[in-house]
Amino acid sequence: MRKIIDLIAEELAAAFQAAGYDKDYAKVTLSNRPDLCEYQCNGAMAGARKYQKAPIMIANDVVEKLGGSQCFEEVGAVNPGFINLKLKKEYVTDYLNQMSDDENLGLDRAKNPRMVVVDYGGPNVAKPLHVGHLRSAIIGEGIKRLARKMGHRVLGDVHLGDWGYQMGLIITELKERKPELPYFNEDFEGEYPAEAPFTIGELEEIYPTASGRAKEDEEYRREALEATRLLQNGHAGYRAVWRHIMNVSVADLKKNYESLNVHFDLWKGESDAQAYIPDMIERFRREGYAHMDDGALVIDVQEETDTKEIPPCMIQKSDGASLYGTTDLATLIQREQDYDPDQIIYLADKRQDLHFLQVFRAARKTGIVPEKTDLAFLGFGTMNGKDGKPFKTREGGVMRLENLIAEIVDEMRKKIAENRTVAEEEAEETARIVGMSAIKYGDLSNQAFKDYVFDVDRFTSFEGNTGPYILYTIVRIKSILSKYEAGGCALEGLKTEPAHDDNEKALMLEVLKYNDVMETAFEELALHKICAYIYDLSNAFNRFYHETKILAEEDETKQKGYIALLLLTKRVLNSCIDVLGFEAPERM
Repeated sequence: MRKIIDLIAEELAAAFQAAGYDKDYAKVTLSNRPDLCEYQCNGAMAGARKYQKAPIMIANDVVEKLGGSQCFEEVGAVNPGFINLKLKKEYVTDYLNQMSDDENLGLDRAKNPRMVVVDYGGPNVAKPLHVGHLRSAIIGEGIKRLARKMGHRVLGDVHLGDWGYQMGLIITELKERKPELPYFNEDFEGEYPAEAPFTIGELEEIYPTASGRAKEDEEYRREALEATRLLQNGHAGYRAVWRHIMNVSVADLKKNYESLNVHFDLWKGESDAQAYIPDMIERFRREGYAHMDDGALVIDVQEETDTKEIPPCMIQKSDGASLYGTTDLATLIQREQDYDPDQIIYLADKRQDLHFLQVFRAARKTGIVPEKTDLAFLGFGTMNGKDGKPFKTREGGVMRLENLIAEIVDEMRKKIAENRTVAEEEAEETARIVGMSAIKYGDLSNQAFKDYVFDVDRFTSFEGNTGPYILYTIVRIKSILSKYEAGGCALEGLKTEPAHDDNEKALMLEVLKYNDVMETAFEELALHKICAYIYDLSNAFNRFYHETKILAEEDETKQKGYIALLLLTKRVLNSCIDVLGFEAPERM
């Protein structure tokens, strides 16, 4: 289905042309004065200079041509040249019924689906997920889901940090603790054990211990670097340890991401790109893209139009070691070969902006990615505590993600118990569902690039612009529909009726924005716009609910129209929160 605002603009464009003016001036926007009109057009003022006329004269000419309009109930020209528009109730109803009949709610899905890779998550193996991993996970998951909703083919890749010095540290510490293990016996020729020599808990203790020791013990650090080199050059025992690290870590990561309702299609890591690096570097040298600079191999990415200096992209250190830029470029080669993507979207801290600018330019310059492949970086801000500093535990440490989730769920459990609206056996699952909405909506309702304050009290409130408020609205609609059905009435085959009052029409006008909101959110990679939309939609529904006797309505036709509108409102809200990565319980 075409967006309602495009249909309105099309009719207005015909009126501009009929009045002798360029149709390009017929741009329609939502009214910034909803007390006066629903939509508006300011094109008359834009065209005043070209036609040497007062804007109000142009506006009056256009309004005159809209006399027999199929969609406008009221049109008016207002000084200095605004064209104010109100839609016919029947026109709105017809559009809503078309939405209702469409399984995609009228969403104008891609006619030529693109292959999109979303690179998000980015955890390091052998380390627990902490609150710093939250934003990449839930923003990336939302972008992936939105791209699929728009009809594109999408792969989400976790892109693990699973290679390099941290692996050498773990191997060195394990070797010191358990030197008898066969992985460290150079004469061992049998099969290595299938079971890992450590648990996830032990692994998460080994790494920080090794890291701290390497900072104080130079000999230990050299051993870790040598272990890293041997691992990367195929040492059989060290590769076996590495596989254990991967298996144990990835199983734990999957469990933690599952609790966030975050799911990756690909569990690739930096290690998967290693095979591409030698040939890539050799080609860069041979074809003149890379040169030596102070002992390091770099690619110049400065462009003439730059207003500030952009440092070269470093791809090999003076000791021959690779860097993040090297791995990212090699990963692009792999993705081009394996998936032939039309777009790759990266999620990372906004402070990585320069890094991705360098990588993207190097990829273009060297021909790693073709012109058709769009490379996009969505940098996000920091999640802070109420003190304005990065979110910490009460003791001042970095909070594990599973502990944050448990804290939010516990808070929701208390609030649900206070309300006494859910049976005890349901309370735990409901607390988890509502708690997840609090976490995700609290984050996603902010513009991604901005820092924000993670306020547990505010995010878990059932009032205001919060996830629990959105879910409470959906549950309220579910309750009305259940009671209607329990009274012996069917929910199938219902159609919305022309609005009977302003509150009902206001709700209808919010519902029909769905297509436009989703399209804009995808084009701009702006999930906060979906949050703003469902907050406005929830407010419009609750005003309608408080002013309307839905179940007590005696006019059967009128009541069926109300129920049809509620069914559509619920579907739209559910579709939006599914993109945002949470769901609504049956009761709260």
